[in-house]
Amino acid sequence: MDRRVQRRAMVTATLVVAVCLPAAAFAGGFSVFEQGAKAMGMAGAFTAQADDPSALFHNVGGLAFFDHRQVAVGLTLVTSTDESFVGLAPSPGADARGSLESLREPLPHLYWVQPINRTWSFGLAINAPFGLKTEWENPDTFPGRFINTKASLLVVDVSPNVGVRVNETLGLGFGLVVRSSEVELNRRQQVVHPLLGGVEVAAVGLESDMEQGYGWQAGLLHHASDRVSWGFSYRSPVSVDYRGTARFRQIPTGQPQFDALVAAMLPFGRDLAVETAIEFPATASLGLAVDLTPATLLELDVNWAGWSSFDTLPIRFPDVPALSQDRPENWDDVFNYRLGLRLATGASSEWRFGFVYDESPQPTQAVSPLLPDADRNGYTVGWGHRGAAVDLDLALMYLDFDSRTNDRSQDGFNGTYAQTGWLFAATLGF
Repeated sequence: MDRRVQRRAMVTATLVVAVCLPAAAFAGGFSVFEQGAKAMGMAGAFTAQADDPSALFHNVGGLAFFDHRQVAVGLTLVTSTDESFVGLAPSPGADARGSLESLREPLPHLYWVQPINRTWSFGLAINAPFGLKTEWENPDTFPGRFINTKASLLVVDVSPNVGVRVNETLGLGFGLVVRSSEVELNRRQQVVHPLLGGVEVAAVGLESDMEQGYGWQAGLLHHASDRVSWGFSYRSPVSVDYRGTARFRQIPTGQPQFDALVAAMLPFGRDLAVETAIEFPATASLGLAVDLTPATLLELDVNWAGWSSFDTLPIRFPDVPALSQDRPENWDDVFNYRLGLRLATGASSEWRFGFVYDESPQPTQAVSPLLPDADRNGYTVGWGHRGAAVDLDLALMYLDFDSRTNDRSQDGFNGTYAQTGWLFAATLGF
C-alpha cells in the first residue's frame, strides 16, 4: 500500500501539493483494500462471502446474517522493497538516482457486530482505508527533492452500520462513514540565479489539521443456493476540506545579496494558511462465490473505483490570493479483479489463496516522486483457525508493480520508477 501525487518546481506548487496530495499506498491510487486477514488471504475476493466482521468494510450486506456478537481486532503491516528511481534525459538526466526509505506502516482495524434480533443487526467499524507514506533517502541530494522529500496521508474511518435480514437468503446493509484525515508534505524550493541557474534556497514543510468528511455505504448479500452466493457493495465518495499551514525555512546560498533578494520574495518565518479539498472516490464491488466441493470455495470479484472525481485540486491561499489556483490531476476510473480460493483442511482450519490485478488511475504524465503509481499484480496466501473462544486469521501478500516510465512529465522530471511490496495481516476474532 504505498503512494504520492503531483506538483511543480515553484512555490505555488509546493504549497498546493503539501496541502492536498496524498501519499502512496499499495492499491490503485492511494487506497488500502486490505482490511482483514481472512479476506486478504483471498486477495480481497470477499464480497460474496462477507461472513466475518470485516464484512463491515467489504460488503455490509453480510451484517444481516450474524446471529451472535463478534469482535475482531487486528492490523495490516505494509512494507516496501526495491523502490527506486532512474532518471531520463533531458531532465533530470540518466545519471539521476533515488531510493525510497523502507516502508513499515501498521494499519489497524477493529470491528464489532451485535445482533439486535432475528431481523436486525448493528455493526461498528474503525479502519484506515486510505493513506501511507513516501519518504526519499538522502533528501539533501535526491534529484527529486524539489518535488517531494516526504509525503504522508493519514485517514481513519469510523463507520456505524445496520443490517436487515429480508429472508433466510437475502441480507441488506447500510452505514455511515465518518472520515478523519490529515496531510503532511516536505520538499525543497529552488529559484533561478542569473548566473548559476537553479539554486536551492528553502526547505518547505506543510501540515494540515485533522479534518472530517462524511459518506455512506450500502451492500447486498444473496445466498442463491446452498452452493452459490453473490454480493454487491457500494461506498459513496467522501470529500474532505483541508485547512493547514505551510512554513518556509531559508537555506543560505553563501551569497548575501542573492539571499536577501530571495528573503524578499518568499514568505520566510511565518505560517501561511492554505485551504483545499480532496474527494476520495466512490467504490463498488460485485462478487460471485461458488462451493466447488464441500471443502473448497472459489470467489471472483470485480471492483470499480471512481477516481475521475480526482480531476482538479482547488487551491486557495486566504492570506495571499495571488497564489490561488485550480490544479489539474485528470485521474481515471479504474477496475481491479480479484480471485480467491478457500480450502478447508479440517473442522476448524482452512488455507486461502488469491490473486489480484489492480489498475492504476494515474495518467503517465502525472507520475512523479510524490506519487509514482503503477499497475500491479498481487499474490496472497492465508490461514485461519476457528477456536472455541478465539479465532485467528493470518495473511501474506506480495505486490509486484509494473515498472513505469514517464518521459513526458508535467513537472519536467522524467524517469523510470520500480517497486515491490509485502503486506502481512493478522486478525483476532472473539
